[in-house]
Amino acid sequence: MGYENLSIFEQDFWDINNSLNKLLTSTNATALLLVDKAGQLITSVGNISNLDLVSFGSLAAADFAATSQLAMLIGEDEFTELFHQGKQENIYITIILSRIILVVIFGKSTNLGLIRIRIKTTVSELEKIFTNIFAKLNSSSEKMKDTFNEDFKKAAESELDDLFK
Repeated sequence: MGYENLSIFEQDFWDINNSLNKLLTSTNATALLLVDKAGQLITSVGNISNLDLVSFGSLAAADFAATSQLAMLIGEDEFTELFHQGKQENIYITIILSRIILVVIFGKSTNLGLIRIRIKTTVSELEKIFTNIFAKLNSSSEKMKDTFNEDFKKAAESELDDLFK
């Protein structure tokens, strides 16, 4: 099920940020960003002062989508990890539960091997958190289905029609 407007519950938000902060500290990365597949920023930690977050989120999602298409062309479902190396900064991208993109921005003070080793624990923690969030959202949407039955919908439509007469 897709969640166009992903709702993060407060405790889950703090759990996510704590997990990201541990990774940031243990890897000496510059910044970490969580982005949904639509390119919407979920949260970030670290130094993001030089980033246009809206553009960065959109481009990170587009990068992942384009690379997924390349993977399909060679018979893979998707590539779960991407790495871009620059002169000063590098970007490591991984996917969580096929829905959430984790972006690690890091410079010369760390290396890819350290990122790859330390990110496994963080991804595992985030998978648990997001599985819990998705379960809450499914439960909530099921309750809404029960609450807004057909009689309610007809009554609401009738009220709306009366308003615009």
